[in-house]
Amino acid sequence: MTTLSVRNLPADVHRELRLRAARKGRSMEAEARAILTEACRPRRPIAEVVAELQRWIDESYGGAKPEGVVDELIRERRAEAARE
Repeated sequence: MTTLSVRNLPADVHRELRLRAARKGRSMEAEARAILTEACRPRRPIAEVVAELQRWIDESYGGAKPEGVVDELIRERRAEAARE
């Protein structure tokens, strides 16, 4: 394991990290580690996500799938991701 020191952390960021950690019952260090781990986690290729979504829709709707439902769900997911 390696060590990372963060200098000049703004007071409001420090306070929010402390509160987040407390809400989750973790130390500030553990919360920072969790945040960094999540932020640096490899993302799945979009084609893989689209294929999974297509399989899920096919299984859910069977032969009664409405036209354009996949495109609509993909648009919704992209809009949701953009807001994050």
